[in-house]
Amino acid sequence: MKLILRYLKKYKGLVLLNLVGVFGFALVELGIPTIMADVIDKGIAYNDINYVKKMGFVIVVISILGAMGSILLGYTSANISTKVVRDIRNDIFKKAQEFSHTEYDKFGISSMITRTTNDAFQVMQFTNTILRMAMICPVMFILSLFMILKTNVRLSLILVVTLPLIVLGVFLIAKTSHPWSQSQQKNLDTLNRISRENLTGIRVIRAFGNDDYESKRFSNANNKYASISKKLFKLMSVAQPSFFLLLNLAIIVLFWVASKMINIGILQVGQLVAFIEYLFHAMFSLMLFSNVFVMYPKAQVSAERIEEVLTSETIIKDPVQGVTETNNEGTLVFNDVTFTYPDGEEPVIKNVSFKAKKGETIAFIGSTGSGKSTLINLIPRFYDVTGGSIKIDGIDVRDFKIKSLRQKMGFIRQKTLLFTGSIKSNIKFGKQEASHDEVVESAKTAQAYDFISKKELKFDEPIGEGGSNVSGGQKQRLSIARALVRKPEIYIFDDSFSALDFKTDAILRAELKKETADTIVLIVAQRIGSIMEADKIIVLDEGKVVGCGKHKELLKSCSVYKEIALSQLTEEELA
Repeated sequence: MKLILRYLKKYKGLVLLNLVGVFGFALVELGIPTIMADVIDKGIAYNDINYVKKMGFVIVVISILGAMGSILLGYTSANISTKVVRDIRNDIFKKAQEFSHTEYDKFGISSMITRTTNDAFQVMQFTNTILRMAMICPVMFILSLFMILKTNVRLSLILVVTLPLIVLGVFLIAKTSHPWSQSQQKNLDTLNRISRENLTGIRVIRAFGNDDYESKRFSNANNKYASISKKLFKLMSVAQPSFFLLLNLAIIVLFWVASKMINIGILQVGQLVAFIEYLFHAMFSLMLFSNVFVMYPKAQVSAERIEEVLTSETIIKDPVQGVTETNNEGTLVFNDVTFTYPDGEEPVIKNVSFKAKKGETIAFIGSTGSGKSTLINLIPRFYDVTGGSIKIDGIDVRDFKIKSLRQKMGFIRQKTLLFTGSIKSNIKFGKQEASHDEVVESAKTAQAYDFISKKELKFDEPIGEGGSNVSGGQKQRLSIARALVRKPEIYIFDDSFSALDFKTDAILRAELKKETADTIVLIVAQRIGSIMEADKIIVLDEGKVVGCGKHKELLKSCSVYKEIALSQLTEEELA
């Protein structure tokens, strides 16, 4: 396979050592039967004790060399295969970091996990098999065949009859197992996805009492995977006994023919012993080599899935000569922006235009599905616009180096995510070189300092997987602190205050106003109270701008905004 060969080229030295081990092993397996045949026919038959001792010493030397070859073969095959799977996983992970949201939507998280773990493991097993069996079996078979023909041509006809049967069996097994292997890996994707959903959503499942339903869903997926796996295991389990049956039948025929030849004096006992060994090695090598073809369909499916990831071209291209620095004039301009998802038919953002300047706060509001989050995802190029342009400091975002573009922003997503580690490491994720004072300052601004100071280890308090040991409001405040410590030029808050109580929300917004006085602030919100003081409020409805202005202006001029406002506040509160 091209994938494995590409990685094996990196370890040419180890592959050469592997070949040395192969020939060392072959030396023992074929050299000793040849010497034993001579010992029986010359030494023992003629009672030549000195010759027997001499050959015994040669056998000991060959055995030592063979043992060294076997150790070298085992070491190099294990070493190379583990390094290959390490490199594959590193490359998949590195490639995944380059993916846009489109590629993640295409492959799916569960499939990416399967490709990184199980598919890579299948390739590792096959690589190990190639280095051990595919290297040694052809050498053993060719040398055994040569020795068989040299020993007795008439007896070698037995091998001619059995070889086509073995080759036919290998072909049928490989052809049958390939579609089953494809189905098995797809079912594993499904099993992985359901497991991930169940573990992530365990609280929702329990809250709605759907334990039995989810158990059945998992059981159905698991049974499909088990059914295909059983078929493959049964097919593989039939292969080896069948080959051994052929081998034993060949040996029975061999003894029957050889006994007549010995009886009439045209075959020596030593030659028969050697011939049996050669025949065994020839057929056993072919049988072992057939395992490569039996494993090949499954490994090929896994390799194709890995190759699909590694060769996938991301839609979001990073320009080679991209812009890394600007004059920092502090402007963000949407010019007639339209966006349609890659697999969508209708645009979700339609002809949106606005301008934001340094020191301004721009808010976006609208009903669910109006395109608020999609709109701000276009700024850091999680997706690219399909019409119009977005410019920062007068430069189209598509002309920036992606890293430089995103370093200009502090992005707080709607769904907060904390990483396993400490509170400090999560805040410093926004700026690795941040000092302790900067971390503390950002935590105070984000209104996270109070609950952090009550922790036993303060900023060194560990955070569980996904932030499982902190509340939703605490997660949001830590995420805001993570963005604040970066001191970006543009802040993007994607409904980042939804889990905060009104008092904390009000204090936080007041502190943020001081901190972000010289930056552009974009806020996506559901609550009118979070955006009433924004310099500009943009109202979206089905991807279109239906209102733009300040709070009081929109109450008079925009029916959609007034409807949202009245659903949350009374007439007196709005006044």
